[in-house]
Amino acid sequence: MIAIILCAGYATRMYPLTANFPKPLLPVAGKPVIDYLIGQLTTLPSLQSLHLVTNAKFFSHFQNEQSRWEDWLQIPIVLYNDGSTDNANRLGATADLQLVLNQVNPSTPLLVSAGDNIFRFRLAPIVNQFLTQSHHMIVALPEVDQHKLQKTGVLELGVNNQVLKLHEKPVNPPSEWSCPALYFLQPTALKCLDTFLQTSAHFDAPGHFLAYLCQRESVMAVTLNSQRLDIGNIESYHHADHLLQQEPVFI
Repeated sequence: MIAIILCAGYATRMYPLTANFPKPLLPVAGKPVIDYLIGQLTTLPSLQSLHLVTNAKFFSHFQNEQSRWEDWLQIPIVLYNDGSTDNANRLGATADLQLVLNQVNPSTPLLVSAGDNIFRFRLAPIVNQFLTQSHHMIVALPEVDQHKLQKTGVLELGVNNQVLKLHEKPVNPPSEWSCPALYFLQPTALKCLDTFLQTSAHFDAPGHFLAYLCQRESVMAVTLNSQRLDIGNIESYHHADHLLQQEPVFI
């Protein structure tokens, strides 16, 4: 299995903090946001390599961290520069995912994650389950705040937690199951991704691709009574920093 982390956004809602610094490297409770995810990846013996895609503006920031992460993970880390320079010419997360997939082994299962989420649950049990299955998997987390549901992916689940639909940032959320940008994809996802990008204008939020995928292939949800911290604005950033100083994330 390989992991792909999407870090090519410009986080304009968090200016001035991110005007000249990438959001995934902002410190939360004493360490970069992305280090929480990379710490989780160290628990996955099946992980063969990590692929991180960013943009031209912030590429050097990630290069400065690459050797530290490789020493930590003990696997190769490949960095990708998507060539964009600002928010106006960004490729979008889904196009960035395609950029990586066009250069890796297409027969390998994938873990795909945004680089600005901190997951307060263990990845290893989910990965172990995923690698014994033939379908794609995503995570479903409970969320009762309608305002938060309107800013994320929201799931409609069927029998045995099969994903019937994924609604990206719905005005009227159809359930209280939120879906973070954390996906476990079988190799067949690449062909669906290519078709999606040929027919869709939604290149940015990766949830649009998952909504497309679950209408064409089997996607199952793992329901967890847990939470993730989405570093989406300055308020949520400070909340995460305060919370994790009091309650550190486990691995």
